[in-house]
Amino acid sequence: MVQLLILSGKGGTGKTTVAGAFIELSAAKAYGDCDVDAPNLHLIMPQQTDAVKSDFYGLPKAGIDTGLCVRCDFCRQSCRFDAIDNDNDYTVNPFACEGCGVCEYVCPAGAITMNPAVSGELILYTNNSVFSTAHLKMGSGNSGKLVSEVKKQMLSAAANAEFAVVDGSPGIGCPVIASISGADMVLIVAEPSVSGISDVKRIVETSKSFGVQLALCINKYDINMTNTQSIEAYCIKAGIDFVGKIPFDPQAVEAVNSGKNITDFDCLAGRAVREVYSRTVQLLMAGEKGVKYAHKGIG
Repeated sequence: MVQLLILSGKGGTGKTTVAGAFIELSAAKAYGDCDVDAPNLHLIMPQQTDAVKSDFYGLPKAGIDTGLCVRCDFCRQSCRFDAIDNDNDYTVNPFACEGCGVCEYVCPAGAITMNPAVSGELILYTNNSVFSTAHLKMGSGNSGKLVSEVKKQMLSAAANAEFAVVDGSPGIGCPVIASISGADMVLIVAEPSVSGISDVKRIVETSKSFGVQLALCINKYDINMTNTQSIEAYCIKAGIDFVGKIPFDPQAVEAVNSGKNITDFDCLAGRAVREVYSRTVQLLMAGEKGVKYAHKGIG
């Protein structure tokens, strides 16, 4: 399976809008949303059937048996996350507990146990195509591990699919790193802002450390032509394939607000993203793994 991962380095660049357009244009039989902290690909990719949902277990949470507790206070003094409260009785705040297990280790009475805790929910749709996503519970960690599970679920459910589009998460942290693992190409969706330029450079360096093929497009390029030119110049200097520019388009905003794909509208942004898609696929198919599947005519 050839995997195209779409990243941005920051939120709000239009990454998910571009991902949805690519899924439609390629008629992808497999796709995933790895932004597990705030998944939203489902908003523009409505499904016809109910999802299969399963619990995701992250780090365990400490639990104190007050019947065995001798109130020695070792656990509270040893907790570096201030997760143990002794105002009334020794209790654990599950939102503060990081599951490190120190309290269990220092407890002389054996009153503390580390218990499995549901940290999120894996979600899988299987219609004409496979859509894998997930949602991390508020305050839970291990988002990188949940992203890995989203990708595993997609690969398992769509084992015969030749091409997959994956919508990544913003930033350069654990979820992004987990998303890049196994990807054949990363398309970066940039925006022409000062923070956008800074974050593009960070995500490029992160992606390059994995040796993955890179391409870049600029969304809403016409809101600041000076910054757009700076990003294009950076691509040339860094040796990154530049695949096009998408203008700011009120009709694209209307499409997203209506829960539709911008490729469903005959608008400036829709036409531009088609060109970006065409150039991206050409680069992807020219890659070592892509050549193997080029004759199948992705898109």
